[in-house]
Amino acid sequence: MTTTTNSPAPARAAAGPSLAIQRLFALLLLIGQGAITVTGSLVRVTGSGLGCNTWPNCHPGSLFPVPGAAPWLHQAIEFGNRLLTFALSAAAIAVLVAVYRAGRRADIKGLAIASLVGIIIQAIIGGISVHVDLRWWAVAIHFLPSMVLVWIAAMLYMRIAESDGVEPSRRFDSSIRALVVVAAVALALVLVTGTMVTGSGPHSGDSGVGMEGRLMIDTQLLSYVHAACMYVYLVTTLLVTFLLRRNNAPKDAYATALVLVAMIVIQWAIGVTQFYMGVPRWTVPLHIAMSSVVVTFSAFLYAHGQRRIPTLV
Repeated sequence: MTTTTNSPAPARAAAGPSLAIQRLFALLLLIGQGAITVTGSLVRVTGSGLGCNTWPNCHPGSLFPVPGAAPWLHQAIEFGNRLLTFALSAAAIAVLVAVYRAGRRADIKGLAIASLVGIIIQAIIGGISVHVDLRWWAVAIHFLPSMVLVWIAAMLYMRIAESDGVEPSRRFDSSIRALVVVAAVALALVLVTGTMVTGSGPHSGDSGVGMEGRLMIDTQLLSYVHAACMYVYLVTTLLVTFLLRRNNAPKDAYATALVLVAMIVIQWAIGVTQFYMGVPRWTVPLHIAMSSVVVTFSAFLYAHGQRRIPTLV
């Protein structure tokens, strides 16, 4: 009789950082990817987007804030968000070095490389958004890759925990995994339409920009489209959760699905609050933070579908 265990063991005693250290670095990277989206939203709702009005310098001729060049609070918030990129890069480098020194398999190394390269690309996109005075489409292009990087970091965190010495095994039915993919596509639509709602809304990202460069589509209409995509995502995830339960899927996968449903409901509640209160500033960082949480658990659920977990005979 063969049973599975959810406690993967390393397949080799490779030199280099331990599995615990690798996972710690990966967790810090995941938290950092979510945190920088929150600080970015703080930049937006405080109107600090042009607190540093050029890139890579903060102001022409100066890498750092310049007294009087812009309100000091705006400079501090925007410059602080830029500094977080360096901390995030350090976490990505630490993960990359750790998995290479530990001799991990190719897909783990690939995810680590993608994380670091993505951070560099994101920094460049952020610079472009400043140079085009925070046009809505530039801000959207800056936000959406962040969600991709959160997904990559979540997958990396899951894959690092697996053994390199076993073949991947399917942990629940392929039809359920297909539904998880459908849910992920619906989530992508939720995020895209969400950036459009924000792009048409009142928070331009800088107090001096106003509505210039905003998306000239009715915000209420976009909110309805955004909500419809969210309901598709929620219903699909509920169906996945039901099927996992009915098919006696592994407990960790089912528990992840339950947590994901709870996070989606919380995110829905925040979104409804925003809609009826006219998008108050304090709700935006909460909504952005929950976006990262939802993306993270969606990635976790997808990763559960096929894992390299050793068996006990």
